[in-house]
Amino acid sequence: MTSSSDSFPLVISGGRVIDPESGFDAVADVGISDGTVGAVSVTPLAGARRIDATGLVVCPGFVDLHSHGQAIPEQRLQALDGVTTALELEAGITPVARAYANAAAEGRPLNYGYSTSWALARMAVLAGAPLDGPANTVITHLGNPAWQVDASPKQRAAIFEHLSADLAAGALGIGVLAGYAPHLDPSEYLAVAELAAQAGLPTYTHARPLVEADPDVPVDGAEEIVRVAGQTGAHMHYCHVNSTSARQIDRVLGLVERCRLEGAMVTTEAYPYGAGSTAIGAAFLSPENLARQGIRTDTLVLVATGERIADAARLAEVRKADPGALTLLHFLDEDDPADRAHLDRALLFEDAAVASDAMPLTWTGARPDPLAWPLPPGALGHPRGAGTFARALRRLYRETGKLTLSEAIARCSLVPAQVLDEVVPAMRRKGRLRKGSDADIVVFDPERVTDQASYADGTRPSLGIPHVLVNGVPVVRDGEIVPDALPGRAVRG
Repeated sequence: MTSSSDSFPLVISGGRVIDPESGFDAVADVGISDGTVGAVSVTPLAGARRIDATGLVVCPGFVDLHSHGQAIPEQRLQALDGVTTALELEAGITPVARAYANAAAEGRPLNYGYSTSWALARMAVLAGAPLDGPANTVITHLGNPAWQVDASPKQRAAIFEHLSADLAAGALGIGVLAGYAPHLDPSEYLAVAELAAQAGLPTYTHARPLVEADPDVPVDGAEEIVRVAGQTGAHMHYCHVNSTSARQIDRVLGLVERCRLEGAMVTTEAYPYGAGSTAIGAAFLSPENLARQGIRTDTLVLVATGERIADAARLAEVRKADPGALTLLHFLDEDDPADRAHLDRALLFEDAAVASDAMPLTWTGARPDPLAWPLPPGALGHPRGAGTFARALRRLYRETGKLTLSEAIARCSLVPAQVLDEVVPAMRRKGRLRKGSDADIVVFDPERVTDQASYADGTRPSLGIPHVLVNGVPVVRDGEIVPDALPGRAVRG
């Protein structure tokens, strides 16, 4: 790497520096100036301020492609998990110009960015959902059947006007919640991919159900993604392939692998948990759909109350009363070796990115000041919002040895950055640790890093990550949040 006799405003000294792109792995100093890495040197660098990283790993900050928890409290939990860039790509948002402006005005501890939202555009056109409403508008409308019907030509044109305007305004692609409107005409999904291909940007898809889960679906969810990739040439990003594939993961990954061999662009992501979280009103959580999949209602747990849904009658009652209520859904048994192997295969698939699918926090009382820290009492959530990346490092590197440390870091940083870096120039400076890269940096202890969040307490921060810098500014120092640090910058298409 680079040696330098220059003095830097900040130096991270004496750590094991790992750059997953170049393969550099040595004890070195990292010099930081003006939000960028000015030097990586095996000889000591002079600096006005120093962070002693002796005995620790220094690597690129983690890039989360799939984070619905975009407010300051949720981003702080992710910062404590090593995340420096948190993007909302699967659900997306519209209009994106307003979302970027709001985030810039409020400030964010992490870098942020958005895709345009096919689902929210449909909700606005077909169901009258507000486009200037709260950030959780998509979640609260997921169970509304009005947006899940086939659109007329005029309605489809209006939907696509929203998408096109957002792409022109800097959206990072198109988020497609196909799994929440599973019986729509497949021609609309094809048209969405064609629009993305024309813009040269990816789609980020929550797949329709697989035929094993819903034999009446018009097209198998996995087959649709790979087929459309081949038909349109669009880059199709397959969101949380672990949760939508579950025990069918080998068939799904086989389809993706064959599609890639034929030259199509399909990337995947996964998170290291056997339970997901979504709105209780989601189409695939209806009593009849659960029964058809052989899933018991008591695998559903309401986040706000901890209630485990007793039976189909109670499920129908809750879905009607509060369809936007967040629930946990256990789709794999993490204590079962066979199910754990399914989960590991999703995470270990070639070039699979680690992504959290972090959800907005559920508050049991009044929503506090967003800058309040420590996190006030009453915050509830899925553990993946606080522990995904530490858990992935622990599981894939330290416990199973399936990946080297550099490979595990790459799945959290370089690989997700590469999903976007061909079409989003800003991402070429992320996921790497070299001269000229953004100073988005994580310092962690490879022997201690671990998640603490659980299904009972989803907001316990990860351990073993003492320092996190975003654009050269510490947002985590000595394992604690820096309360006034809001250095996050927009990532735009």
